[in-house]
Amino acid sequence: MNIRISIQAASFDPGDEIRELRQASLDVGGISVFVGVVRDTNEEDSVSGLFLEHYPGMTEKQIKTIVDEAGSRWDVRAATVIHRVGQLHPGDEIVFVGVGSHHRGDAFDACEFIIDYLKTRATFWKKETTGTGDRWLVTGDSDIQTADSWNK
Repeated sequence: MNIRISIQAASFDPGDEIRELRQASLDVGGISVFVGVVRDTNEEDSVSGLFLEHYPGMTEKQIKTIVDEAGSRWDVRAATVIHRVGQLHPGDEIVFVGVGSHHRGDAFDACEFIIDYLKTRATFWKKETTGTGDRWLVTGDSDIQTADSWNK
């Protein structure tokens, strides 16, 4: 399995990342992608910014473990996970998860699994700037329940 993990401040081009996944192997017959974008609202408040921090070294290891687990469940030929850190603004891409597989079903399932686990099991701290001030975000119960549903 060809794996690429990057935690970076720089923006990324989803199209370039998809082309890179296609180059991983001619055996890839389907690519599934999730791109997360910073919204301009959250819980009825306007959002003007999102600041992200991570624990260098540990966060990459956690993401690698998540991707490896996806590879043990589905036929994953290639996977890319990019997560941005630093100051972001509404409309900015925050995360890219791309999975290449022999068939589309494995690509869809593995991509969904990776983003669900990424949201709940990788160490990132997120602080929103809103019209009512700054606030640290916590993992939502619905995100935890969704990730837990993969264990049933």
